[in-house]
Amino acid sequence: MAPSLNLIFCGTPRFAVPALEKLASAGHRIHLVVTQPDRPKGRGLELVASPVKESAQKLNLPITQPDKIKNNEEFRAQLTSINPDAIIVVGYGRIIPPWMLDLPRLGNINLHASLLPKYRGAAPIQWAIANGETITGNTTMRLDAGLDTGDILLQKGLPIASDDTSVTLAPRLAEMGADLLVETLRGLEASTVHPRKQDESQATLAPILKKEDGEIDFHRRAQEILNRLRGFQPWPGAYTKFRGKNLQILKAQPATDQAPPALIKVVGDHLLAACGQNTSLEIMELQLEGKKRTTAKDFIHGYQPKETEKLGT
Repeated sequence: MAPSLNLIFCGTPRFAVPALEKLASAGHRIHLVVTQPDRPKGRGLELVASPVKESAQKLNLPITQPDKIKNNEEFRAQLTSINPDAIIVVGYGRIIPPWMLDLPRLGNINLHASLLPKYRGAAPIQWAIANGETITGNTTMRLDAGLDTGDILLQKGLPIASDDTSVTLAPRLAEMGADLLVETLRGLEASTVHPRKQDESQATLAPILKKEDGEIDFHRRAQEILNRLRGFQPWPGAYTKFRGKNLQILKAQPATDQAPPALIKVVGDHLLAACGQNTSLEIMELQLEGKKRTTAKDFIHGYQPKETEKLGT
């Protein structure tokens, strides 16, 4: 049986929950869970706990939610007193300061949802799909002062299905990554996992998403637009304009009709939008600003789009 380690767990989003639960079920002693403060949410702006906090409460684990950590002496003293073997970091959302990096004997172990050095940054799942990748995976690494530049510990690949979105892919990566973390700790303690440097020549970035990333450029090929639609779920999605109003494209597939980019074409109950390089997109589900989600058929019957109209205006 693998030895039980003294751990501190830093994480915030739902992606990090399986890692926390698997580490606890593997018998490791999680002395503290560090997560972001509760945030206001919804119309009532009620304070909502992070998914990691909710999980930690169910596991009866100690929780702290500091606003800042870099120069927080109370927080530093709290972590130092625990004397952890390792600090686990999964989507915590704060830059780990040097004093934390130096604290545990096994280091700060991070789970990152890409095959590093590809897709360093805040949105690796989204950008992998948006860029048309057919395989992604998880990397466990030892954090350093850079942006996802630390030494690789273990990696495991995962295929991306043609209909995957970031919403469907993330839970599979989270479950697989949780197992990889447990395996990494076991290997580090047994000296069977050996850190290796990242190949900087292969590095790519996955920057935090901005609203404008979801705006459709109909000069792109249809498949590129579809990949971005799949990757940028649930936000910022894929949007354009129709008759001056925002239009969200929710479901689409490539088609074969050819026309100048952004031009609308109606074929029976099928709604097509011309794209770059003589490709086109069949729009299957969409939502106009202020209206409910609808099918292309109902949209055509309701708004009777003309074939001289363009999207994006």
